Amino acid sequence: MAAARWILHVDMDQFVAAVEILRRPELRGRPVVVGGSGDPTQARMVVSTASYEARAYGIRSGMPLRAAARRCPDAVFLPTDPPVYEEASGRVMATLRGFPVPVEVFGWDEAFVGADTDDPETLAADIQRAVATKTGLSCAIGIGPNKNQAKVAVRFAKPGGIYRLSEDNWMAIMGDRPVGELWGVGPKTSQKLVEMGLRTIAELAAVDDAPLVERFGPVQGSWLPRMARGEGSADIVTTPWVARSRSRESTFPQDLTERTDIDTALALLARELANDVFVAGRIVTKVAVKVRFVTFFTQTRIATLPVPTTDVLAVERAALAILDRFELARPVRLLGVRVELALGDSSDRS
Repeated sequence: MAAARWILHVDMDQFVAAVEILRRPELRGRPVVVGGSGDPTQARMVVSTASYEARAYGIRSGMPLRAAARRCPDAVFLPTDPPVYEEASGRVMATLRGFPVPVEVFGWDEAFVGADTDDPETLAADIQRAVATKTGLSCAIGIGPNKNQAKVAVRFAKPGGIYRLSEDNWMAIMGDRPVGELWGVGPKTSQKLVEMGLRTIAELAAVDDAPLVERFGPVQGSWLPRMARGEGSADIVTTPWVARSRSRESTFPQDLTERTDIDTALALLARELANDVFVAGRIVTKVAVKVRFVTFFTQTRIATLPVPTTDVLAVERAALAILDRFELARPVRLLGVRVELALGDSSDRS
């Protein structure tokens, strides 16, 4: 009889903080916060990640560094260092590829692994030991018959554990939980489901697609109950991961109130971002602008370009045109630009 097919979701524990602690072993066991320049006295710097010890104080990603310092004055604050995290991620993924299994990179600190085995827990334990030995980092591993269940299972495995979800226990474990605990269901979608009377995963799994399709459209409307039933893809894509978008944003030391200053800041962000993606040989198809006001109210607008482009000025002009769609009646705290990219590169263009 052929071995069963399993998906393992490998998720590194407190990845960025763990990499920093590897560089500074004396910080092990202490609350460590990584974000911005690492200076919590500077205005408008936010937490990128926090060690488990820091999280015990309620410190979370996206929190202002100043607020984190108030919650835990004794925390160690460090600046972000993306090249170091990329190098560490590369070592982790190389370790996974050392096993005779297909590996799908899912970000800096996550990957899916496919395996034909009747004992996925043993494979998971072998992977954990190899990652620890070769990188000094720890990981949690979720196991499931598809990516959906494996991705959810890893939450029960953190930190450093192994947990399996399957058809045998999916509904027993997940059925009474809120719909917001499903992979890919954010707060807005969750609230809409609650408004429809669908509060639990079991309720969503049992509902007919028709009202969901009417509310969310044909793709998401049919996808939601499938995810609630624990269904999902088991395909492992081993081709190199290619970013579908890139973004850049800036939080200003002083709120911007003059339109000329807002235009200047946005144009600079757009030019810098466009230069980055074009140097990498990518083609821009859409441009989005994010504005966060002094009240923290945040809006995003997006536009599809008339034709895909590798022209920096075209991206800048598009961003400024999108900005005209905002009502800039309040001081602006943050501006951001995102570009969506074609799958090919500029060398593909005739």
